[in-house]
Amino acid sequence: MKKPKIGISIGDVNGIGLEVIMKGLMDKRVTSMCYPIIYGSSKVVIHHKEMLKLDEFKFHHQRSAERLKEDIVTVVNVWEESVNIKVGELDVAGGEYAFKSLDAALVDLKKGVIDGLVTAPINKKAMQLSGFEFPGHTEYLTEESGKDQSLMLMVNDDLRVGLITNHVALNDVVETITKELIQTKINLLEATLQKDFCIGKPKIAVLALNPHASDAGVIGTEEDSVIIPAVLGAKDKGQLVFGPFAADGFFGSDQFTKFDGILAMYHDQGLIPFKALSFGHGVNYTAGLDFIRTSPDHGTAFDIAGKGQASGDSFRKALFTAIDIVRAREIYEESNANPLKRSVGKALENPESEKPFEAEEEKPVA
Repeated sequence: MKKPKIGISIGDVNGIGLEVIMKGLMDKRVTSMCYPIIYGSSKVVIHHKEMLKLDEFKFHHQRSAERLKEDIVTVVNVWEESVNIKVGELDVAGGEYAFKSLDAALVDLKKGVIDGLVTAPINKKAMQLSGFEFPGHTEYLTEESGKDQSLMLMVNDDLRVGLITNHVALNDVVETITKELIQTKINLLEATLQKDFCIGKPKIAVLALNPHASDAGVIGTEEDSVIIPAVLGAKDKGQLVFGPFAADGFFGSDQFTKFDGILAMYHDQGLIPFKALSFGHGVNYTAGLDFIRTSPDHGTAFDIAGKGQASGDSFRKALFTAIDIVRAREIYEESNANPLKRSVGKALENPESEKPFEAEEEKPVA
């Protein structure tokens, strides 16, 4: 397989985005496995490189991602002007240039210039100040892809936790969750496990909304009225879907290890146990889109920005996951390019009988 081209948006210039990017890309394996392309500004990259004393980080800059060199990181200059960087501060410029970086990478992603995208963390308030009208990356990329729904999927090796609702206020979760939405997310999770993670017949767990899965209606009714009908509907279609499981016991025991994918009802129900088990090594993957987007499992961390304390592990894991998914999709598309047509033949018949041929029962060897 050819080396994929992986675009990288820099996130908030005042946060730890460029620190984790540079630290992640300094791993010598990276350029042997892909062409990493940072969408931003060589001036901003140099500013962070010098501030953090990351002298070992090497790159070359271009005006586009069309001309790449082997074994070195490329920085595509999306803008030429200087940026007033205020490390560790919430500032409109942080949102403005994060949006410019993301938008430029997305243009190339849609055109097929790059094969996947890794997004560094943004600050949602700074993005809103810059005119960004979405709760986060996931919602923006879903709309830009032309999809009605996507699936926010947290990934760390064999642990994969998807969300029925993403960035929704807790007060609005109950009215947002419907049988139809759960069934849509089940379908998205099953499809991505098959196509992007090479799992032929995935086993999926669905978590309950209420404590103790409502204790047969004592604590809420959503399990009986919404979640169980959605699970039964999936089973009727032949999907391996189970639940609803009470979330505390599900993660408190080893039950979560028995499933290929898990669906949580709301953000913290899924992300608290995921990050407790995987923090620093987890990846946020937007499943259900035509293109590939991953992200590290942390935020802008203004409190440690510029101090050299951030780890590049989660970013590097996000990059490697994007590469793996690019390759998995190639394998999936090749293996499903010319599927054999199903044909129903007549049963092999015994010429001396009108009944279908039946094999003789095996006799034990003396």
